Amino acid sequence: MITLGVEEEYLLLDPVTALPVPLAEEVRAASGLQAMTEAREIKSELLQAQLEAATPVCTGLAEVGGHLLRLRHAVSAAAQKAGCRPVACGAAPLAGGAPVPVTGEGRYLALQAQGARLVDEQLVNGMHVHVGVPGRAAAVGALNRLRPWLPVLVAMGGNSPLWRGRDTGFASWRTVVFGRWPVSGPPPWFEGPEDYDRRVGALLRAGAIMDTGQLYWQARVSERYPTLEVRALDVQLTVEDAVLFAGIVRALVATALREEREGLPLAPCPPEMLHAANWHAARYGLHRGLIDAHGRRRGPGEAVGGLLAHIKPALDEAGDTREVNRLLRLFLGRGAPADRQRRALAAGGLTALTALASTESPESAESAESPGSREN
Repeated sequence: MITLGVEEEYLLLDPVTALPVPLAEEVRAASGLQAMTEAREIKSELLQAQLEAATPVCTGLAEVGGHLLRLRHAVSAAAQKAGCRPVACGAAPLAGGAPVPVTGEGRYLALQAQGARLVDEQLVNGMHVHVGVPGRAAAVGALNRLRPWLPVLVAMGGNSPLWRGRDTGFASWRTVVFGRWPVSGPPPWFEGPEDYDRRVGALLRAGAIMDTGQLYWQARVSERYPTLEVRALDVQLTVEDAVLFAGIVRALVATALREEREGLPLAPCPPEMLHAANWHAARYGLHRGLIDAHGRRRGPGEAVGGLLAHIKPALDEAGDTREVNRLLRLFLGRGAPADRQRRALAAGGLTALTALASTESPESAESAESPGSREN
């Protein structure tokens, strides 16, 4: 069984004003949090109004869902004691006049010096899925084959439509914010692991990036773990949605690994078209269909259906087909996350929006028994 793990980033908001509050260290230190989580499961982030939760290495979707639910409950309980609310939205809906302070660690302070105003606006949160790979050559080969599917993930998972009190018109404003960094967006094609290392080394020597953690590609070879890390998704509103995408990403990587082993031909994927497809996905989500990496327009049903057809053998092999299909029906029935945010804002204002995105929201609570409860 191919292993996987999930990282989620959360915003810490004032429960009354919905403004970001720099209480990350208070939340981490809140009474009882350490008893509910294991070492390194709750980590600081670039800005003091953000936290990251990371699951252990998992083998099944039920395990992923159980850990995410446990971590969300732990963060919510600690945040309540610290006087704030953690929310799982891809961008801060409001921002105050003064920037949120940077976390006082050496690397983050260096990022602030490099990124200037961009760091002030880095109030965005993602969901990262790590999938186990058998070696670096396999990881780079799979990375090449994942590239055309990244815009579909961006379109489906967009959960950041609001920014500084206004609707951006984008499904994933986080994708736009991250696209401002020097090395970001869909990754390039690599000839192999030596080419990957050579080009990353060139970026480091040039000073374009400080370290490999600044490879902000939407998918990259992990330098810390034997994994391929897919970073294209905004953090998801609910545990159910997070489990759905974890299953899809694992199946995408498994499919890419199989194709690489079998030496199947790799269709050309022009970088300019892939970047255009990525922008279109961030802008419209699933509303206007997608542009695929070869320049063809695809309707929403065709795009999602094509993704499922592509990964079905891998889903079957992992025993995930029924669970992913069930979670996808729920996802499509509720509407994409960006649409849910807009509906909540229109119906009940910021109070309803932050309640929807809370890590203790009714939708997340209802998913307590569901991730994997009917899994094959």
